[in-house]
Amino acid sequence: MDIQDDFKPARSEKEKLRQDHEPEAIERRLTRRGRYSCLRDAVLGGIDGAVTTFAVVSGSVGGGFPRRVAFVLGLANLIADGFSMAVSNYQGTKSRQEEIEQARRSEITQVKAYPEGEKAEVRRIFERKGFGGQTLEKIVETIASDHERWVDTMMKEELQVEQAAPDPKIAAVSTFVFFIIAGFFPLLPFILSSPQAPVFAYSAVVTGLAFFLIGMGKGLVVGRNALVSGLGTLLTGAVAAGLAYSVACMMRDFP
Repeated sequence: MDIQDDFKPARSEKEKLRQDHEPEAIERRLTRRGRYSCLRDAVLGGIDGAVTTFAVVSGSVGGGFPRRVAFVLGLANLIADGFSMAVSNYQGTKSRQEEIEQARRSEITQVKAYPEGEKAEVRRIFERKGFGGQTLEKIVETIASDHERWVDTMMKEELQVEQAAPDPKIAAVSTFVFFIIAGFFPLLPFILSSPQAPVFAYSAVVTGLAFFLIGMGKGLVVGRNALVSGLGTLLTGAVAAGLAYSVACMMRDFP
């Protein structure tokens, strides 16, 4: 079936597509695609911060601990887990960066040591894409005429490696900052409300708002439905908090 039969955009969508494919827009998009985005680190840090902190608060309240104890445990967990997650993300992204660098060094060595073999690989890659004859040979010679372009092609087409390696420091800082910001939401009612207030209920509402805003922000950035994304993130957090609270309630009378 022809792809055009499956998708017929409306006139407004056609106009937007036309604007998105102006030379300047294409250049901006291709340039941006080569950069690493810290969105993943920020979203994961925010979600994990809110989930883990509220889970500690839920577990403390469900276990019958006093309000002060729930706050202290939540705050201590927020700082310790935020730091731990940032360090883990730093180590993970640094390892990924090193893997990409090692793969690139390997391809550079292969291109220099056995260019005919690497040309054969390029030829086969584009042959599988449907090119042939003089067109195929022209593609191979064009790619092989520039070692930087040659290695880039092999990294992407042969190894399936994205070369926009994450910066470990940016990944760690993004994770820690958003972990702390989102993770502090469940603790706000413990600071701002009166001693007689239903602090746990307030904490649940504020945390739910944090989940929803994180999901909405993610949806807006990636071009998804913000409401659906917000509700999905809210559901994830609610399930995690519910599990922590339920376990604490069951273990309250455990000898």
